[in-house]
Formats: sequence, C-alpha cells, structure tokens
Amino acid sequence: MRMLRWMSEVTKKDKIRNEHVRGTVKVTEASKKVQEARLRWYRHLMRREEQHMAREVMDVEVDGTQRRGRPKTRWRDCIRNYMREKGVREEMTQDRGSWKRPH
Repeated sequence: MRMLRWMSEVTKKDKIRNEHVRGTVKVTEASKKVQEARLRWYRHLMRREEQHMAREVMDVEVDGTQRRGRPKTRWRDCIRNYMREKGVREEMTQDRGSWKRPH
C-alpha cells in the first residue's frame, strides 16, 4: 500500500529513470512481456501437428514484388531473435523442462 502511494507522488518533473521505478515496484518491461507471449505462442504452434493450418501459415511465402527499402520485420524473424537471446533452439519446443529452464 505504501509503495502505491509513493508511486502516485512521482511526477515527470522528478526526472526519475524508468529503470529505477521498475526496479522499485518490481515490474518488468512491456517489451519483455510481449517477447514471452510470442515465444509461448511459438512453442504452442510447434507442438501442433505439421498439417495444422496455423503451422502451415507460418511457412507461407507470398508471391509478388517487394516494396523498395528494407523489408518489414516478420514474426518469424522476431522469434529467431528472441530464441537467440534466450539461448533456446527449435528442438527444445517439445520438451517443456528445457524450454522453461532459465538460460
């Protein structure tokens, strides 16, 4: 209760860094929560059978020409980056223990 009261008294004028506030309140970054949710969904998809629609859609290549410039980041690319950060591999999706174990 005391912590919530303290948080309501903090204003932008106080110039307290987000990291300090998050550490004090024990809240994780929103981007980390999104990363965890995406990895959880990826693991769910990989445990499905190969012919499942969601699994097939994941590997679809779209015909047509690309726009100029840098290609947009695909969902699959985000997953690869997250997996590299966490130190997990695609083979680990079938084993809950190795997937959930902190790396």
